[in-house]
Amino acid sequence: MFYLLEVEDHVRVEPKHFGLPTHEAIEKQLNETYVNSISKDLGFVVSVLSVDSVDDGVIIPGDGAAYYRSVFKVLAWKPELHELVYGTIADIATFGAFMQIGPAQGMIHISQTMEDYVSLNKQGTLSGKASKRVIAKGDDCMARIVAISYKGGEPKIGLTMRQPGLGKVEWMKEDKKKRDAAAKGAAKKEKGEKKDKSK
Repeated sequence: MFYLLEVEDHVRVEPKHFGLPTHEAIEKQLNETYVNSISKDLGFVVSVLSVDSVDDGVIIPGDGAAYYRSVFKVLAWKPELHELVYGTIADIATFGAFMQIGPAQGMIHISQTMEDYVSLNKQGTLSGKASKRVIAKGDDCMARIVAISYKGGEPKIGLTMRQPGLGKVEWMKEDKKKRDAAAKGAAKKEKGEKKDKSK
């Protein structure tokens, strides 16, 4: 999920930015430090949107940089447990698929791709034995986040598509058509039964 966050931090402005006006130097430093960074608290920082306030700078002996207590806004993407995510299959492996969701990738274990026995075929796609449904690189899908681990650098995100309303976009369209057809058939049948009763 994307968030607009207000952050307060002591920004360490490196000497290479000292020739710039303070506000501009802090903005450049924030872009270098925060953009594309990942943390458990903020998630994936996509952009620094504004620098709202800057206090007087402090220089610490032995460190050539200046520190400014600043308040600024960032746009960040942070995965949330049970969140529905839309993404594109980035890669297929023997154990499942990797899906690009926002600035990160999530992993869908082969057992979580669909309600079927799934295997990797010679074409490098995952296919269901009974349903004949296929997942390939480049497919657009809906999934649910079922696990998030922040051990190590980038968070590991576990996904599932084995729930109603999830899966490849084409599957969802097919399922909707089937439901609509079934609903029309049931309505027609009910209408016919009402006519029979009225005779």
